[in-house]
Amino acid sequence: MLTPGPSSIDPRVYRAMATPLVGHMDPWFKGCMDETQILLRHIFQTENRITMPLSASGSGGIEASVLNTLEEGDEGIVAVNGVFSERMYEIATRASSKVVKVEAPYGKPVDAEDVRRAGKAKRSRSSASRTGRPRPALSPASTLTARSRTIWAHCLL
Repeated sequence: MLTPGPSSIDPRVYRAMATPLVGHMDPWFKGCMDETQILLRHIFQTENRITMPLSASGSGGIEASVLNTLEEGDEGIVAVNGVFSERMYEIATRASSKVVKVEAPYGKPVDAEDVRRAGKAKRSRSSASRTGRPRPALSPASTLTARSRTIWAHCLL
């Protein structure tokens, strides 16, 4: 606890620590996970059946989102203006993806126009998906909400 001297622990804490752990195969845990997934789908306004919580640090969440989105050869844009967005960029480059870094001073917002310019350059060079089907044209207003293989990240940390 890194606090000086002895600490008084509430008896409820001791009782909670004495209860058996619930494993990931326990029926109670499955019900808890089902309920959590329903709530997450509601929060993120999606019907995606595999929406699930990830038990990890923030860096683990960044890694999971990047590596489950980008595949080898994909193109992406990462706006970098802090430690965690720099980490996102590093993870994306290790995914064997072609990543464009749009930078701003740490702690300052990334200029949206810089991101748009980087996106327009990427769309003009790559207009077909890996399946060979043309990707839909994206208007500037829909760029940040379109479902595509391009990561648009604006980390303000």
